[in-house]
Amino acid sequence: MTRHIRRAGVFCALLLVALLLNAARIQVVQAPAYDGNPANRRPDIARYEQPRGDILVGGRPVTGSKDTREHLRYERTYAHGPLYAPVTGFASQLYGTTLLENAEDDVLSGTHPLLVPFPLWNDFTRARYRGGDVVTTLDPAAQQAAYQGLAGRKGAVAALDPSTGRILALVSAPSYDPQPLSGNGTAASRAWRRLNADPDRPMLNRAVRRTYPPGSTFKVVTAAAALDAGVIRNLDVPTDSPDPYTLPGTRTRLSNESRHCRDATVREAFTFSCNTVFAKLGVEVGAADMAATAHAFGFNSDHLRVPFPVARSTFDSSLDRAQLALSSIGQYNTRATPLQMAMVAAAVANGGEVREPYLVERTTRPGGSTLAAAGSRPARRAMTPSTAVRLRALMRDVVRHGTGRVAAIPGAEVGGKTGTAQHGFGNSGTPYAWFVSWARGDHEAAARVAVAVVLEDAQADRGNISGGDAAPVARAVMSAVLNSREGVPSS
Repeated sequence: MTRHIRRAGVFCALLLVALLLNAARIQVVQAPAYDGNPANRRPDIARYEQPRGDILVGGRPVTGSKDTREHLRYERTYAHGPLYAPVTGFASQLYGTTLLENAEDDVLSGTHPLLVPFPLWNDFTRARYRGGDVVTTLDPAAQQAAYQGLAGRKGAVAALDPSTGRILALVSAPSYDPQPLSGNGTAASRAWRRLNADPDRPMLNRAVRRTYPPGSTFKVVTAAAALDAGVIRNLDVPTDSPDPYTLPGTRTRLSNESRHCRDATVREAFTFSCNTVFAKLGVEVGAADMAATAHAFGFNSDHLRVPFPVARSTFDSSLDRAQLALSSIGQYNTRATPLQMAMVAAAVANGGEVREPYLVERTTRPGGSTLAAAGSRPARRAMTPSTAVRLRALMRDVVRHGTGRVAAIPGAEVGGKTGTAQHGFGNSGTPYAWFVSWARGDHEAAARVAVAVVLEDAQADRGNISGGDAAPVARAVMSAVLNSREGVPSS
């Protein structure tokens, strides 16, 4: 009798071991297959069974979570949704995540490995942990100034700290409220259809995902290339430039809006934005050196992430001389995002060095301790320090005496460059209005902010289009940053 009981006990123990092994096989080995099965709703239920971590601006959350008491329990909420949508993106139970919500999803959703204290145990329990927070580099005052400056307009603003690469403002207009997309009901579906059918494309992040011909703002790059190549040695010597200028190998004649461009000096040509002078300079520099300088500023790079990807800004490296002339004044195939042109202005302000831009200062655990910090950003040299000094002087002259006078800020040193960019069939579209700039307080050692503004629907006459329309937006953003206490973003 005892022998039969012992055998039954061993058999039961073997069954128990087999049961445990099968449970482990299902929970660990086959878990990915079950998780990926469209019929399995448990991953979605688990994902939304607790509040999502927050995105912070100026120390305050601009996101939240609402308890719906449904299967997908917690739904994302947004404070000042349209203001920060080009940064946060959306987190939708139907349509997934975009921008920061996507790039930092593992932190915000609590699935980041460093948020899980016992990873192996978690594979068995399938438990989820509370999400961490994402602290951004944004200056709330600068973001608000950019948003208000674009009110009712179509365009974008990007602002950087030149010495660090911290993104201080990132605004795209028209914008949208991510809140209606958060749920999984018919309201979210209706909002999705409405936003995607809108011809103004409010969900397009124009600051980082759309490229524009940069027009005359690209003359900053052309001037840097000419100075570094030794094509220009003296900013105040006449350039022997005709007006109009016949593009090499063609009968096409390039003219200017200004009447003072024939044989103008580089200083005069930059101040009054003479196309003929800079088109001729680009040809004299040559395609190889122009492309190398553009690349040093960040053009033709596919790897820029902030942490979400940024569209590739382009400068064509296979050009004939006529195409090179047009490319050197920001036309032909030259294209740039507003963030890229803010990087150009920042390089001038930062002694010729380009700092990689970034949007996340640090990520934190639920208790507030740091999970990861941005650290120092890589830098590359776009031009020599002496060239940067001379370009700062040229940009100051634009604001003091030229087309960018409305960008001047009392008690601050401001440099800028206006630009209008033709587009459309036969250049029939309303030119895009550009302004790139930087600003330094009179009692500060270095520039605090670099800004790029583009407007798709400029309203001024062509002769004053960028100085009249885009420059005031840049001035408002620069003033907001300069007025922030000791360079710390206002809360």
